[in-house]
Amino acid sequence: MKTPRSVKSLELVADCTRVTQAQWDIYMKNATKADKRRVDRLVKIHLPILYHELALDSYNPYNYYKTKNHLILVHSSIEYFIKFKE
Repeated sequence: MKTPRSVKSLELVADCTRVTQAQWDIYMKNATKADKRRVDRLVKIHLPILYHELALDSYNPYNYYKTKNHLILVHSSIEYFIKFKE
């Protein structure tokens, strides 16, 4: 599954500092690598405050992930769980 192209909205659900280990395991289940440029672009469009707070226009060495319902943006070793709607 590629990173979704026809995303209509994004919603920041939580970050890893605000979920239990069991919830984190559920969010990360079946996660695969995502296209960082596409995720950054989607976040810039749909969540501009998060985009600027994390300075996603600068280099980020972390990989991003995706599941069937979520994009997982990793920044400063913190996973941000973002639900998308197509």
